[in-house]
Amino acid sequence: MGAEYSFLEFFAGGGMTRLGLGNSWQCALANDIDSQKCTAYRANFGGEDLIESDIAAITLAQLPKAAPDLMWGSFPCQDLSLAGARGGIKAKRSGAFFEFWRITEDLAAAGRMPRIIALENVAGLLTSNSGRDFATIVELIAGAGYRVSAMVIDAKIFTPQSRPRLFILGFSPGAEPAFALAAPNNELTSLCDAVERLPAKVRQNWGWLQAPKITGRNTRLSDIIDWAASDWHSPKQTKKLLDMMSQQQRNRINALTRHRARRVGAAFRRTRIEDGSTVQRVEARFDGLAGCLRTPAGGSSRQIIFAIEDGQVRSRLLNPREAARLMGMPEDYSLPESTTAALKLCGDGVCVPVVQWLAENIFEPGLRAHARKAA
Repeated sequence: MGAEYSFLEFFAGGGMTRLGLGNSWQCALANDIDSQKCTAYRANFGGEDLIESDIAAITLAQLPKAAPDLMWGSFPCQDLSLAGARGGIKAKRSGAFFEFWRITEDLAAAGRMPRIIALENVAGLLTSNSGRDFATIVELIAGAGYRVSAMVIDAKIFTPQSRPRLFILGFSPGAEPAFALAAPNNELTSLCDAVERLPAKVRQNWGWLQAPKITGRNTRLSDIIDWAASDWHSPKQTKKLLDMMSQQQRNRINALTRHRARRVGAAFRRTRIEDGSTVQRVEARFDGLAGCLRTPAGGSSRQIIFAIEDGQVRSRLLNPREAARLMGMPEDYSLPESTTAALKLCGDGVCVPVVQWLAENIFEPGLRAHARKAA
């Protein structure tokens, strides 16, 4: 059976949105500027629909002639992340959103208004520039005639990775899913506060999504790592990392070791101020989750795996295939050969099962309702 819906994917990376949407969706156009990500995209999906260029160079003439059901944009987060300089949405990298919006307006002016708009970014967007950046995006979408909503979904519900992400969604008339009268009880306070700060006129176009409870994960970090990998650190290297831990962390590992538990922890190197001095610490978590994957700009951004088994502790760096599993990517996905490029692809991407959940529970019900009304 052929695809029922069409989509455009900007800032496409390695095509993780495409993976999540699945076979019910046909890619009408994908775009990214990163050559290594585009190479991976072609290796996995072919290159017929991919335009490798700066989004600013995309013209209306290059876009499909039919209105897409979905226009997706995972625009750069560096200027919005709590870990970054927080230059905001008008800064160089995250400012690419406005090129995405230019294309949206061009499509609307040509009578090809996307039925659904989906934007994905870090939850830090909610507080960037005291909430003004979030308000700017919502106002633009609402002003174009869309009903707007948003959700913060953490990938840990689906995969063993702590990765909360904000999804801002716009629905054209007739393609709307079910809305609730109030915010869900489990919605983030920061999102509720950001909505409360919106101008009253904009809030008239806001709706809280009525969606089923998200359930899914039945795996832990220990289930996805390669226990038989060949690149475990030497005992001396592992001891050096353990010596960089706080006493509380060491006590935790010692207790797990004594009980001969089979556990896996994920750790980052972090700089701390202790007693007035700068100290580099290794900080690990043993709650069954990895920390949020990052773009590997340096050694400290690579997660360290600590594996405890039979009373012994081993360590090594998280490898690209494990990172792909944390993003919900299939085992047969062809990653870049370069470790740095593969980790960048994963760290910049969107968690595949999160997209799948949105498609099945938000996008497709609204589009089916639209099709029934049009029939």
